[in-house]
This record gives sequence, structure tokens and C-alpha cells, in this order.
Amino acid sequence: MPRSAAGELGTLYRLALAVQRAVRDAGGSPRRSDVVGIGATGSPTEAIDRLAETTIVEGLEAERVDWNVVSEEAGTIARGGDRTLVVDPIDGTSNALRRLPFSSVSLALGAGTLGGIDLGLVRDLARGTTWWAARGDGAYVDGRRIRPRPWTKGREVLLVNLGIGASERCSRLAATAQRVRSLGCASLEMALVAQGSADGYVFEAASERNLRPTDIAGAYRIVLEAGGGVSAADGGSLDGLPLSAASRTSVLAWGDAAFGRSLRSGGP
Repeated sequence: MPRSAAGELGTLYRLALAVQRAVRDAGGSPRRSDVVGIGATGSPTEAIDRLAETTIVEGLEAERVDWNVVSEEAGTIARGGDRTLVVDPIDGTSNALRRLPFSSVSLALGAGTLGGIDLGLVRDLARGTTWWAARGDGAYVDGRRIRPRPWTKGREVLLVNLGIGASERCSRLAATAQRVRSLGCASLEMALVAQGSADGYVFEAASERNLRPTDIAGAYRIVLEAGGGVSAADGGSLDGLPLSAASRTSVLAWGDAAFGRSLRSGGP
């Protein structure tokens, strides 16, 4: 990995660690579920999200980097740089508010579009497990190289969105896959595909309920560098998706290319 990328990855790691510590140390005061504003996308911002986002912005100042920021809560923060940090301060907020141990901080660094993301990092806020990837340098979890697992038909584990507005495809796949889980945190679910714990991940809903780049940018680079693939539900490339909190997309992620073809054709 080039020295510059290693340094940037170090910054991402320190930001993620700071978020985990801030959320842990905040405990229940103020209440984590208090709504403290309306985010850039029009959704309520809970206190836990604001705390995490503020920690990241303050961390950037301390690191003395000029990266711009795109975050689900604040929208776009222009800081004078030519690169953008795509942030989901708390991915899986509903899980975190209910003390369910499946939420993360997701960070990705690049420019322009999802295909322009060069570095991605996802940290599990409950366990501290950290996945990261740099373009052309593979994907890792806690320093160990990861790769997807080969797909065995009839033995697949599929992670799928089953919430309000989930598409007919999601319901059909949930009924046909051998094992199904719906965990409520896109970045961690995609990371599990990258490391071979699951064969695929599917999120498809009404357009206004689909995922944002902030949800998937870090994990997108991780899945690709591990050797898997990611597309929209119709099979279209996500490389051109703008790095904007207003952008939304459906997502198919897979490890084995054969399983990806099966998902895109309506399988398994």
C-alpha cells in the first residue's frame, strides 16, 4: 500500500475509534434516542447520530486534513479539499438505540462517485471488529486478509432487507434461500459477504427507502477488493452513483460470481 494511502487509512481508523469511544462514554445521558434536529435528507437526527458526526468532524480538524464531508445528517460540508469523506456516523441507528449489537461507523474516502472511492473502513461499534480496504490492495478484517467463500447451491446464507417497503424480490429470495438473516446494518452485512460469512446481501425497496452512498460507500470498496461484486438490483453498475446524501440505490452484493449471476436473474 502506498505510504499516503496507509496514512489516510490510519486517519480513518482513528476517526472510527473515536466514534466508538464517544458513543460508549455517552451512556444514556442525554437519551440516545432524543431527536435533536432534521438531517440533510429530511429524516430525524437522534442524539447518538449527532454525537458521532460531531466526533468525526472534530477529528478531521485535529488530524489537519482538508477533506470535504458527505454525511447522512449534515449533508455536504465543504472544507476546501479535493477529496471527500463519505460518512455514516451510525449505520444501524435503530439497532444501536435498542442496544442490539449490530451497528457501525462507516467511512469512505474518494471523489465524485461511488466508483471514485479509494479507501473504505467499517467498524463494528459493539465488538470493535474493523474491516478496511484500499484500491488494488485487497480487503482485511483486523489485519487478516479476507475473501468471499465459494457458493454451494442449496447451502447459501443470504442477508436481505425485510423491513417496511421491501420489494417483492426480497420476499421471494427470503422464501427460497436456504438460510436468511435480516440484520439492519448495510455496511456490516456487506462486510460479512466480503469475509465469506454470507453469500450475498440484497436491499431493494421503494425508491425513497433505498440505500444512500453514506450507507454503503465503505463496504462497497471492501467487497470489491475482497473479490466480490456489487450492483443495483437491476444489475446496473453503481460506479457512477454520485457521492451525495440525496442519492439512493438498491443493492445486490455477492461473493462468488456465480451467486451474483443467480441473484441478478432472480435466484437462488
